[in-house]
Amino acid sequence: MHDDDIRRREPTPEEHDRLFRRAVLDRVLELHPTHLRVVELVLEITAGADESFEGSDAIERAVRDLTGAGLLHCPGGIVMPTNAALCSAELSEEDGG
Repeated sequence: MHDDDIRRREPTPEEHDRLFRRAVLDRVLELHPTHLRVVELVLEITAGADESFEGSDAIERAVRDLTGAGLLHCPGGIVMPTNAALCSAELSEEDGG
C-alpha cells in the first residue's frame, strides 16, 4: 500500500472509537471544573453539526468506555473527570505533552 492509500482510507471501528474517546476526554478536561450532561457534551464536541444517531452514539459509547476505564465519573448523567484523569493531564502538561 502507498502512503496516499493509507491516509485516504476510512478509520477502522477501533480507530474511530479511539478518536471519539480522545475527543471526549480532551473536552471534559478542557471544560473542568464545568460539568456537562452527556447530551450537552455531544453538542460541545460536534458543535451541533452532527445530530445523527451515529455521532451521539459514538460519544455516549466513549463516555461509557472512559467511565469503565476509571477516567470519567457520570453520576446522574453528568460527565466529570476522575482524579486519575486530572492527575494524568497535569503530568502530561508538565512534560510538555
